[in-house]
Amino acid sequence: MNNSPFTRRHAVVALASVLALPAAFAQASLTTKPITFIVPFAAGSATDILARALGQSVSEQTGQPVVVDNKAGASGMIAAQAAANAPKDGHTVLITTNTTHAANQHLYKKLSYDPVKDFAAITGIGKGGQIMIVRADAPYKSVADVLAAAKQAPGKLSFGSGSSSSRVAGELFQQMANVNILHVPYRSNPMGITDLLGGQITMMFTDASTGMPQITTGKVRALGVTSARRMASLPDVPTIAEAGVKGYDMGYWFAAYAPAGTPAPVVTRLNELLHKAIESPAVRQFFAGSGGEVFPTSPAELVKFQASETDMWGRVIKAAGIEAE
Repeated sequence: MNNSPFTRRHAVVALASVLALPAAFAQASLTTKPITFIVPFAAGSATDILARALGQSVSEQTGQPVVVDNKAGASGMIAAQAAANAPKDGHTVLITTNTTHAANQHLYKKLSYDPVKDFAAITGIGKGGQIMIVRADAPYKSVADVLAAAKQAPGKLSFGSGSSSSRVAGELFQQMANVNILHVPYRSNPMGITDLLGGQITMMFTDASTGMPQITTGKVRALGVTSARRMASLPDVPTIAEAGVKGYDMGYWFAAYAPAGTPAPVVTRLNELLHKAIESPAVRQFFAGSGGEVFPTSPAELVKFQASETDMWGRVIKAAGIEAE
């Protein structure tokens, strides 16, 4: 029998690895304690509604409650930092958008988190477009009306935004249409909607989940959608490109991340849980109602997609003349 120190040391390492496996697989079951979904935006936002629909399915699958923790503000940075610093056991998941993981690094000179190094990609969730809305009693009946008013009185009209998607949609609109519209930032889109209804701002580019309830109740008027195709839920509303700003196209996406260092078996299990949740009736209904589409991916596919989107958002933000704050 060989009792050399080298052999004994390798035997100890191998034994330690074997003993660690049950712990990793126990974590991968995700049935030991409640799971928290951290959301970068306020209750009632599209990301919040989606997270709650996903959470319902994940709870049913694991037998554990899923708690949605809304940490709105600072363009998602508060939530992203909290998720990055959470325990690496799979019980904390960031349900987020391109705001935190593709756009912020181009909008801010310094971030409190690294959108690549601080996270383990789990899966893409979905994609969608936004809606350009004004108050129902506003004099603007079309995108052309807004453009005419903006050109007649530069800087007088205003648009609110509660995410980087809504902000960049408005900034790109100005840049491509060659108009000057005042930007008013909010912590989340629902807060912007409140001021829109109160007459404090002229318009918004908002996600469909936030805007549709106001459209269906007649409180706001939809003038155009930001995506390249019309929304199935708003078939009579033209795309902004159709309405006169040729080539305009600005969408958004949802994805899930765990803190960097989360064990691979746990990430795999979260991917499986969320893929099944994406197929649930509640999530399917969310995307059908918002005019979006599901977008499940592998972790590796999400990493590649995020890198591509980060480059694209950087180009759009630079073209729109937005300087990092």
